[in-house]
Amino acid sequence: MAKRDFSRLKRKRHEIPAFVLKALKNEQLLNAYQSRPPYQQNDYIGWINHAKKDETKKKRLTQMLAELKKGNVYMKMKYNTK
Repeated sequence: MAKRDFSRLKRKRHEIPAFVLKALKNEQLLNAYQSRPPYQQNDYIGWINHAKKDETKKKRLTQMLAELKKGNVYMKMKYNTK
């Protein structure tokens, strides 16, 4: 999969933490994650990283993985994939 262009993001770009990357690979969802628009990738990572408690980070990661599996959901909102 080609790298996405993050140059148009107006927000700070969040680097993907190792535990998120590991989960995406373990669940075979890395391609689904990378096929999302850059703003969605960035929003998911920022949302997970900004949680103060590890328990909350895990809960948010679980939600992201479930939404990627389902494919037509983004942050509990309907999302039309291409």
